[in-house]
Amino acid sequence: MNRTAILVDGAFFLARYRKVYGERDAGDARAVAKTLFGMALEHLKAVDRPREQLYRIYFYDCPPLEKSLVKPISGDSVDFGRTGAAAFRRELHDQLRRQRKMALRLGRLAERGEWQLKRSAYQQLREGSLRWDDLRDEHFEPDMRQTQVDMKIGIDIAALTYKKLVDQIILVAGDADFIPAAKLARYEGIDFILDPMWQGIAPDLHEHIDGLQSVCPRPF
Repeated sequence: MNRTAILVDGAFFLARYRKVYGERDAGDARAVAKTLFGMALEHLKAVDRPREQLYRIYFYDCPPLEKSLVKPISGDSVDFGRTGAAAFRRELHDQLRRQRKMALRLGRLAERGEWQLKRSAYQQLREGSLRWDDLRDEHFEPDMRQTQVDMKIGIDIAALTYKKLVDQIILVAGDADFIPAAKLARYEGIDFILDPMWQGIAPDLHEHIDGLQSVCPRPF
């Protein structure tokens, strides 16, 4: 029996979730976890027993920011560990741990204790619809980035491939960082499918995958 592993870039999935489903259930960790599992089964709907063909779902993410920072404009202090976003992330990770055939892979959140201008605010400044004097706290976000996530995805793809645990890998992601791992898997005979959740991809990415398939509703 052919077996399929589904690997999900958590940050990408959550960003696309809001674009695909709007705000519907976006703050409900249980609903989001259920949707993720449903997407996995949707990829396998062509077979008689999709749950048996599913080897495992891997979800890659980072723990939420758990420290206090001083806002750049007002000077007020904000404890990010007490925000709704942090509570949602913790609850989502807990829900995922409870899901059958789910493996949660957590990286690290590297932050410098500084703030950076949001991309949307930067664009408004360029367009002239926002002036520098009008900048407020909400136009900034903590300067942080995920680490170890891409490495964990690559290691898991290699392990699944070399140990011959699966015949197919479906990756839910939107960037090109996966290409070296995808090439390795395909070289070893693994069917490699990319699910960008209807986000456009660069034309040259098609040569590094065996198929492109999005199973979530297409956003308008």
